[in-house]
Amino acid sequence: MKKKILIIDDEVDFGLLMMSFFNQKDFDVFVAHTIADGLQVLEAQKPDFVFLDNNLPDGLGWGKTEFILLNYPNTRLNLISALDVPKTSASNFHILYKPAMREELARIFG
Repeated sequence: MKKKILIIDDEVDFGLLMMSFFNQKDFDVFVAHTIADGLQVLEAQKPDFVFLDNNLPDGLGWGKTEFILLNYPNTRLNLISALDVPKTSASNFHILYKPAMREELARIFG
């Protein structure tokens, strides 16, 4: 069974790049551009991995870290940002910075 990845990011080009990368690794990839849409996909698909941007049109995505970690404990959460990292009390997630993500993704996912 294929692993599932959800990317929640409002940058369309970034989502397409991530989708291309993970499709080559044989993942099922879902992309959402708002928190609301992302949470709907999260509930419907129960992905193995979530890549969550912070600055989204309908709010701060990282504010949902604790909700995701509590309600989807089998999902590995990766927070992504091109800006300063906001503070969160949640644990058990990984932070990836957009300018250097491709190299780090290649290291993590082979």
